[in-house]
Amino acid sequence: MTPSTIEIVPTAEDGRIARLAAAAIVLSIAEAAIPLPLPGVKPGLANIVILIVLLRWGWRDAVWVALLRVFAGSLLLGQFFAPGFFLALAGSVTSLAVLGLAVHLPPRWFGPVTLSVLAAFAHIGGQLVLARVWLVPHDGVFYLVPVFALAATVFGLVNGLVAARLLRELPPLRESGAGASASTVSR
Repeated sequence: MTPSTIEIVPTAEDGRIARLAAAAIVLSIAEAAIPLPLPGVKPGLANIVILIVLLRWGWRDAVWVALLRVFAGSLLLGQFFAPGFFLALAGSVTSLAVLGLAVHLPPRWFGPVTLSVLAAFAHIGGQLVLARVWLVPHDGVFYLVPVFALAATVFGLVNGLVAARLLRELPPLRESGAGASASTVSR
């Protein structure tokens, strides 16, 4: 008897998600090498990729790219299952939930920049709540809110502007069956 094998054939969509996740992972690793004045205050460069994926291919693909970035990035940085991993996961899940709701708001007022700022605030909010519940069982952690809010505003604006610029420069999607999904958000 021969052992049975299961062959997994990746689709073009799988390849696209893998390439985009790789770009987000590279930005996360590069960001980890940047010296920062305060622990936990990061520019969130990978969020540029996730925002582009969200606005170009939809929320489902953005979830894949974001979660692959968190898991693979933490493995490559040696932080898998460390507190930083859980903080990154909490921030990503919270920002994805907010983005999942926000993409249904009027695009006239909620474009890439606004969505980026909303995601940055949600990310920080998710991390602070987890830090309060798990790591720092004291309300003193919320004294950091003004610093993190300023960082979320600045980095959210910058990342949103970069994402908006890149979205304008990307070629239009082909409307073939495999090229564009029904969940594409047009903005």
